Amino acid sequence: MPKPLVIVTGKNGQLGWEINQLCPEYADKYEFVFSGREDLDLLKPETVPAFFEKYRPKYFINCAAYTAVDKAETERESAYNSNAVSVGAIASECSKIDCTLINISTDYVFDGNGIAPYPVSTKANPVNYYGHTKWMGEQLAKENNPKTIVIRTSWVFSEHGNNFVKTMLRLMKERTELKVVSDQTGSPTYAADLAKAILAIINRQESGNGHYGTYHYSNTGIISWFDFAVKIRELAKLNCTLLPIPSSAYPTPARRPVYSAMDTSAIAEDFNLVLLPWESSLANCLKKIMQPE
Repeated sequence: MPKPLVIVTGKNGQLGWEINQLCPEYADKYEFVFSGREDLDLLKPETVPAFFEKYRPKYFINCAAYTAVDKAETERESAYNSNAVSVGAIASECSKIDCTLINISTDYVFDGNGIAPYPVSTKANPVNYYGHTKWMGEQLAKENNPKTIVIRTSWVFSEHGNNFVKTMLRLMKERTELKVVSDQTGSPTYAADLAKAILAIINRQESGNGHYGTYHYSNTGIISWFDFAVKIRELAKLNCTLLPIPSSAYPTPARRPVYSAMDTSAIAEDFNLVLLPWESSLANCLKKIMQPE
């Protein structure tokens, strides 16, 4: 009997790459296909049906997205096609073949006016166009396929790809002083931890203990970007002086939510997951980044 096929989009991104690293542990249970833009271009939603004609997956993990938050303010068609229209098309195709869709979304669906971690039931109210497109994608995914799990995550970092941790490491080595925004608050997410969680969720679905709907996932702990940078400096044993600044001193084309910490209790409970503190996951990530080749 053939093994269930798992499609993972965004193979070159942080999360897709981390899922790929875990594949050997699951090789006896699932067959994996990792796709990049050359295989499935979400900028072209009309190409989605042909992709599903070639592959008939049981699980579809959509890690691909248009993630250039500031460019999305002007490149609206590209952001909308990738994050909304194509996600809706993927969900429709999944529904036809009874395929579970796991769609990765973002804390940027919230307006940032909260003062406590957002429950899943919190009304979305994005303050930038990227967040708007991701919110639209969430709705289309769930409308078009009842077997959809939306996972909102935040402040993703990894040893692979571009992210805050790697940027801070580079800049702290290059400069003696660095200014970091201190009035935006949220929770970091180590992509390797999220990758493990997603595969654990698939295992539960496969064993018949499935749940569908919207969930929040991040590492535990709530900090500012400045706090994050301070911990990176400490763990990496660097000497750069860090100066806290307000967001107003670092204007960007797209607004960011001031507070975006999310309540992750539902995903932990429904899928029996243990969420790790951001500090220990950051330490694990830095060990991998800094180990000699």
